[in-house]
Amino acid sequence: QVQLVESGGGLVQAGGSLTLSCAASGRTFSGYVMGWFRQAPEKEREFVASITWSRGSTTYADSVKGRFTISRDNSKNMVYLQMNSLKPEDTAVYSCAARVISSGAYRYWGQGTQVTVSS
Repeated sequence: QVQLVESGGGLVQAGGSLTLSCAASGRTFSGYVMGWFRQAPEKEREFVASITWSRGSTTYADSVKGRFTISRDNSKNMVYLQMNSLKPEDTAVYSCAARVISSGAYRYWGQGTQVTVSS
């Protein structure tokens, strides 16, 4: 079965940095888009960033553009989210997800990892 497992969350002060990791397993991800989403308390889940597995084409939400960087290591089946200049409003549960590149719906989801940014 496909499994996405996030790690790297924690508590960080505003202005600090944190890198999240997503270990992907259970299938080959060529032809897939890997994404990061986040959900703050009492808010809807929102898109953060995505990267195509094969080409490495990236997309970012306006709220994180210039601060966050998504990347992947195909040989290790890993996806990363480097988060810099963190703000309190970045506080959320961050989840890794995967979808077929031709699909609009993310099919697989990780369990999420908590990121808390203090002021």
